[in-house]
Amino acid sequence: MLWCRLRRNVERAIIIPGSSVIHAGENKLKSYNSATILQVEETMMNLKAVIPVAGLGMHMLPATKAIPKEMLPIVDKPMIQYIVDEIVAAGIKEIVLVTHASKNAVENHFDTSYELESLLEQRVKRQLLAEVQSICPPGVTIMNVRQAQPLGLGHSILCARPVVGDNPFIVVLPDIIIDDATADPLRYNLAAMVARFNETGRSQVLAKRMKGDLSEYSVIQTKEPLDNEGKVSRIVEFIEKPDQPQTLDSDLMAVGRYVLSADIWAELERTEPGAWGRIQLTDAIAELAKKQSVDAMLMTGDSYDCGKKMGYMQAFVKYGLRNLKEGAKFRKSIEQLLHE
Repeated sequence: MLWCRLRRNVERAIIIPGSSVIHAGENKLKSYNSATILQVEETMMNLKAVIPVAGLGMHMLPATKAIPKEMLPIVDKPMIQYIVDEIVAAGIKEIVLVTHASKNAVENHFDTSYELESLLEQRVKRQLLAEVQSICPPGVTIMNVRQAQPLGLGHSILCARPVVGDNPFIVVLPDIIIDDATADPLRYNLAAMVARFNETGRSQVLAKRMKGDLSEYSVIQTKEPLDNEGKVSRIVEFIEKPDQPQTLDSDLMAVGRYVLSADIWAELERTEPGAWGRIQLTDAIAELAKKQSVDAMLMTGDSYDCGKKMGYMQAFVKYGLRNLKEGAKFRKSIEQLLHE
């Protein structure tokens, strides 16, 4: 059995592997109005989002020795919060976290802290209380499953199958932050990918241009050039951490946003260990692309690879400069440091 914690109205749920039904009580059903139910029927199903958070964050050591990478703060919110906010903005109401025994802090972040909320209420800290309560918005369900062994991203996704079922789903990697000041998350990137999947039924992969060495990334080659943000083209090659990336005539890399058809499950089951001896999601998508159209969409706006120190520092500075309360002071402080 897989143990799941659900926000507020539903304290616990037991999910039996292979079952397509999650019993979550009456309140869970009330979060869907008639318009939502109609929309789900029209698009055949309500997509769930899978966030793999079982990785050990080795690029961010020693900071991640005791603290999950996903809980490292960008100003006043942990990285994982930005990811969940993006998913919710795209209209997704059910999120599955694939975790590890060392990631209790991630699970606890989305659980209710009654003691903290009571204390904030007693001290009349209404704004802070509202911020804490909005960590998991009403109507959104967050579930946790465990990956027992670190066998790769593809294996991590397979661990979510008992919850997702044999259905299409979304994958969002937790260390790639898309700057919501440069692209409205209600319209672009993940939201646009979901809309296109609902329209076409084809799997979608978000891509961006990358200068320099691509050997540590998932490299994409498309049938037609992606020369405008939001443009879409069919994937013809998709390689995880290529030994010789220059052999691909492409400067495109995956950005960690995927909307995948149900056919990906069979490919994941067949996928052998690839780069770094791990079962790679990229390899499964590459095989799927040989059998059916898989689209790449060029990202709108900016993104930061916060799983690496440079990307994390860039994101922290960018979000710090925009902070409503401390941004102006932070800018002056940086300017002073640069002129010393």
